[in-house]
Amino acid sequence: MDALDRLAEPGLDLLARVDTVLAAGAPEGHRLWPLLRRMQVLPGAAVREFLELHPAPLTGAGHAVRRLVRGYDDTCALLADPVAWSGSAAAAYDEARTALLRHLDEGPESLVGRLEATAGYADALAGWVESTRAALARALAEVLGSAEAVTVHAAGRPGVEPGRVEASAAAEIATRVLGVLGVAYDGAETLLRQWGPSLAETTWRDRATAAPRFGGTTRIGH
Repeated sequence: MDALDRLAEPGLDLLARVDTVLAAGAPEGHRLWPLLRRMQVLPGAAVREFLELHPAPLTGAGHAVRRLVRGYDDTCALLADPVAWSGSAAAAYDEARTALLRHLDEGPESLVGRLEATAGYADALAGWVESTRAALARALAEVLGSAEAVTVHAAGRPGVEPGRVEASAAAEIATRVLGVLGVAYDGAETLLRQWGPSLAETTWRDRATAAPRFGGTTRIGH
């Protein structure tokens, strides 16, 4: 359990009240409007969704992908062993083997390169989730102790109809929370742009190399 989990209950209670007040409309010209147009969600709903994101599964996925690399390493080691035979079949095999080794583990476009990039992307996403949860926890701690929170809570009392003051307070809280998430989403888009080329599907790079045809003269070495 991290700081965001500990603040989830009081934070969601406050943000539910904020969402209720804002459902009637935010103050005209408030700096919240650009965030609402961009995010297309009220802060309570946004935080509720983000609470489901945790770094541990992404870190675990990165470790699992890296374990797959060991299998490729073992296969490459077998393919790298020289063959004790010669002839046209041996030459064709050697050509195919070299191409396969290049496809499996040579450079970022190889299968191993793509696996390592996938693991790196999972680690980067885990770091993004962890840092965003910490930033969101700080924002919730600030708004929970703010004068605006007192005003919004008062708006939920029986017989109290939210007015301009309550709407302004709710908008300030929403701006702080959605502002953090807006920065986080920018970070996620940056990660995708950075890692996207490394995550593209890999293709057989040596199209001139066909499967070996075992024919002709073959001599077994001694």
